[in-house]
Amino acid sequence: MAALTVNLNPVIELTDEQFFQLCQANRDLRFERTATGELIIMPPTGGETSNRNGRLNQQLFNWADADGTGIAFDSSGGFKLPNGADRSPDASWVKLERWNALTQEQQTRFLPLCPDFVIELLSPSDTLKVAQEKMREYRDNGARLGWLINRKSRQVEIYQIGQEVDVLESPVSLSGEDVLPGFVLNLEAIW
Repeated sequence: MAALTVNLNPVIELTDEQFFQLCQANRDLRFERTATGELIIMPPTGGETSNRNGRLNQQLFNWADADGTGIAFDSSGGFKLPNGADRSPDASWVKLERWNALTQEQQTRFLPLCPDFVIELLSPSDTLKVAQEKMREYRDNGARLGWLINRKSRQVEIYQIGQEVDVLESPVSLSGEDVLPGFVLNLEAIW
């Protein structure tokens, strides 16, 4: 099942508050919203993809807990990007200073910022083109490092500000470089 995109703009333009309330009232559904206001209804993933996504988050959370310089988020965390889009990466991380600069209310809602680091794990219901567009959107909105992991082709696309996309074939691990010093994602548990 592919994601469904609904253009509500001819009928209603959802405010940020209305979109947040829509998400809260439909917790069994996963929504995103494009910068132009289109509502994207994301299907649930299958068991295999869910397991691999959990393993991604497990490694990121373990590192973030030990490192202490930032906060990790799973796919249920929403971010209001500077371009107006509302996105929920499969895994993400925000520097502690940026997290602490948010008010208590901002921390309890969709975070009004782009994560410093994002991971998207391509699931069978995703199209590569749409996932690549999302990764460029993260990068263009301030994500310093992003990984698009394609299990089917065993490729990882690396997105960084001001750089061309780097494609790795069947890597065993990925380095968090200077964005996440010391973080190494073991891909053996993901492939």
